[in-house]
Amino acid sequence: MKISIRQLPREVLILSVVGFFVAVGFGMIIPAIPLFAKTFGVSTTAVGFIISMFAISRFGSGLISGKFVDRIGERLTLGIGLFLVAISSLLCGLATSYTQLLLFRMAGGLGSSMFSVSAGALLMRSVTTEQRARAQSTYNGGFLLGGITGPAFGGLLMAISLRVPFFIYTATLLCASFIAFFYLHEKRLTGSTTAMTDPAERILLRHALKDSVYRIVLLLNFLNSWVLFGLRGTLLPLFVTEVLHAPTKEVGYGFTVAAIAQTALLIYAGHLADKYGRRAGVMIGASLLMATLGFLIFGHSMPLFYIAMIIYGIGGAFMGTAPASIVGDLFGGKGGQVIALFQMAGDAGMIVSPLILGYLKDAYSYTTAFSVTAVVYLLTLICGARIPETRSAKHEIK
Repeated sequence: MKISIRQLPREVLILSVVGFFVAVGFGMIIPAIPLFAKTFGVSTTAVGFIISMFAISRFGSGLISGKFVDRIGERLTLGIGLFLVAISSLLCGLATSYTQLLLFRMAGGLGSSMFSVSAGALLMRSVTTEQRARAQSTYNGGFLLGGITGPAFGGLLMAISLRVPFFIYTATLLCASFIAFFYLHEKRLTGSTTAMTDPAERILLRHALKDSVYRIVLLLNFLNSWVLFGLRGTLLPLFVTEVLHAPTKEVGYGFTVAAIAQTALLIYAGHLADKYGRRAGVMIGASLLMATLGFLIFGHSMPLFYIAMIIYGIGGAFMGTAPASIVGDLFGGKGGQVIALFQMAGDAGMIVSPLILGYLKDAYSYTTAFSVTAVVYLLTLICGARIPETRSAKHEIK
């Protein structure tokens, strides 16, 4: 199987560029958020609450975003969503209290939901089954290239002020919104990616939820979000500064190392999932993320932290590709709310994990928080071993 990036639909490449601009700024603010929140004199649990509230907002608006996709189309939903997040980021940079920061981050959740659901729907409907994992890898690659650049610059910008990354994020989001509005105009889209107007062509949510594979993938996305977003956004920046006693710039460098490792293996992860199956991708990715948790539990030095970040990035390459490809295999992007619920499962992980991890760290220790995460994440390996293969396109919704 030899499908090059050039053979993928034009929409995949445009969405990858949009993802790059989003990720550059997002990579800057991820390490800045917990440190900025701490300047208001709050606890680690309160820091986790800021991250959770953003996810709560995304979660609460997910099905609404799915409705927007079905009614007004992917392009308009995507562009408006990016603009809303840009305004939210600007206000976060201007926040003068913990409460303001909390409210402004929460306000950005709606825009983030609109962007992610519409982009996911457009991506899934633009490709064939044989291209799906590779298209997902290419799209993720846009985010990761931005993710490599963002944390590195974020570490330098945080040395100037913890507010600066939020302002830069505003600018990159406005660039992404412009690209979405201009290059994804309906007149430029292929027939397969125009907004669906025939309700008979949509997969209804109540029908999708009857499928056991879809329910398993929802759980996988929840658990992946716990490790790939909740853990990274809540504990890792504080772990580096409070336990490893490293300067804040090392946080950005560590995240950059993870992004480089993830980018390096991303296309291979997509190729493997397209050629050998989605289940193989899930098992490899879950095993690597479990290994990362082992390093964080038992290794308390900067060299071991960087090794953990390399493994973390490689595991993320597989887990960022295979589960989404399974959803694409099942439904082909037909139904905004079906895709929205998949992403809402990930948002639920971002809601729950920061609160639990923040509490465990405050009440016990970082080691306890990492250990509980490892026990919970074992479910991913169990689910991965039981999930049927969907790449053959023979699976039917039951």
